[in-house]
Amino acid sequence: MGRIYFPQFKKGKEGIPLKKGKTILAHARELGIAISSECGGGGKCGKCTVRIEKGKQYLSSLTKIEKDFGLSKDLRLACQARVLDSKGNILVYIKTFGEYSILTETREKDIPLIPLVERKGNKVYYDGKEVDVYRGGIYGLAIDLGTTTVVFSLVDLERGTTLSTSAFKNPQVAYGNDVISRIEYTMVDKEKIRYVDESEKGRRVKELQSKVIEAVNEELEKIIEPSLVYEVVVVGNSTMRNLFFGIDISSLGLIPYEPLKKESFTMPAISLGLKVNPNARAYAPPLIGGHTGADALADILVINMHKSDRVCMIIDIGTNGEVALGNREKIFTASCAAGGAYEGTTIKCGVGAIEGAIANVIINDGRIEFSTIGNKPPRGICGSGLIDLLAEMLNKGVMSRKAKINAPFRITDGIEVYQEDIYQLITAKAGLRTDQDLLMKYYGVNLEDLETIYLAGAFGNYINAENAVEIGLLPPAPEKVVKIGNGALEGAREMLISKEKRKEAEFLAGMITHVKPNELERDFEFIVAQNMYFK
Repeated sequence: MGRIYFPQFKKGKEGIPLKKGKTILAHARELGIAISSECGGGGKCGKCTVRIEKGKQYLSSLTKIEKDFGLSKDLRLACQARVLDSKGNILVYIKTFGEYSILTETREKDIPLIPLVERKGNKVYYDGKEVDVYRGGIYGLAIDLGTTTVVFSLVDLERGTTLSTSAFKNPQVAYGNDVISRIEYTMVDKEKIRYVDESEKGRRVKELQSKVIEAVNEELEKIIEPSLVYEVVVVGNSTMRNLFFGIDISSLGLIPYEPLKKESFTMPAISLGLKVNPNARAYAPPLIGGHTGADALADILVINMHKSDRVCMIIDIGTNGEVALGNREKIFTASCAAGGAYEGTTIKCGVGAIEGAIANVIINDGRIEFSTIGNKPPRGICGSGLIDLLAEMLNKGVMSRKAKINAPFRITDGIEVYQEDIYQLITAKAGLRTDQDLLMKYYGVNLEDLETIYLAGAFGNYINAENAVEIGLLPPAPEKVVKIGNGALEGAREMLISKEKRKEAEFLAGMITHVKPNELERDFEFIVAQNMYFK
């Protein structure tokens, strides 16, 4: 029997046996290799392009979908190319493969060290119960499970310090680049065009869960003896947190779009498949509501919004955008499906924050000047570059206030921005800006009343705030913008090293009011449409 190989990846070098009738994407999923598939394998996005180095004769012919994308003879869409003959070997290279520049920096706060795991003499105790003999170290994992990326910190629970931070692409992107696609995967069999039964739904949830768990295990083994890890804290949006713990997420795709399990809980880490100490526990902080999850809660905890006399706002810009506004008296939150535009996934020449991604753009006397991540040859344009580009096109008159361009805008050879890309970008920014404006309306404050506008997450950390204001992504007060780095990861660390912070987070979740502007505003779609264009 033949095998399929993905030599760019360590786990793909040995390959796996070919399965007749299965797509290249299905084989990659089985290996846990992340091929970007914004549409979840429906042949609509064209992002799962691969190059067949060897064995193309064992695959099905180009489909109409692939022909419409204008693929050359050696390129295929992983979701369309099926194995017809399993006797030979197939060698596959992924076109969008590259090193991701993932934000790992946090603003670590000095807080009292009160962990649940501690050493007494030569014994290790969890919450007062003996769990192990002391073997030279007591460590914990703080995990920020994002839709696109995963970041975790290895923390010394005897000192509270971060020893190492690892970051990698979320392997679930092979099932879709947003939470909606992953929710849909657990509910719908696209090939047979039907809803799956409960047994199949459970299997698919387990499949998505296992991909992340395996990736965490693989990274962890590179940096520490896993049996010295005694506790894990995981934050993420509602879909991501519940998937990590193997919880059904289908309710998040159905009215009223609420998670089945919002409350905090703790369970044996080994039951999740984590290769850590057999007595280690995994803690899931509470979700706020809807698609606003434990990551947003962690952000709020880190900036001490619930202790502030002045009103402030925090914005986490990503595939799932989240906004929180408030002070010690009350806090409102909202979320929106920002989509993959600023991750580069719905843009024709868009890429994630990989080496070679155009990250900064200036139009100077009609000339395009740009820089790329890693100073590598340009391979596409990522989110921060797209914001710069929109602002520059607007200011230089290349794009109208109605977001119209006369022709595709060329950045460099093979990299252009099209009118449909502009539409994706302004749609993404409009939803997030609408949430900001409506939260201020519901709270009864104006922009002048806000003390600070915090930006959290990788995207918020790297964007040019003035350009983000120029295109209407942020309120017109760049002087109030403060970037806090990966707030979700820092919040997870604080809950890991302090049981008091954990209690504080659980109390905080109870005082937050999650609002759904699309249900409260009769003219919501009109408001979003107004925010699409430039004032």
